[in-house]
Amino acid sequence: MTETAAVIPLSTVIPMFNAISDRDWSRFKELEYEFANNFGVETWADVFNFRIMPALEPEAKTWILVQKCSKGYTVKVVE
Repeated sequence: MTETAAVIPLSTVIPMFNAISDRDWSRFKELEYEFANNFGVETWADVFNFRIMPALEPEAKTWILVQKCSKGYTVKVVE
């Protein structure tokens, strides 16, 4: 995990846990997008993989992975 990811304030991550707990995919995606814009995609990947996912109970992990797989990814074309 990068040093930047290790020092992200907990107050930044807690709303993501709330969105996951509420099973609110659209809110989670908003928070994910905002985080990536503020801190970068690489930092988001570290925070998601090393701080968020390990803290989730099995049902929440399953839910978030199903959501990610079923909704697909949006690729923005940059010209």
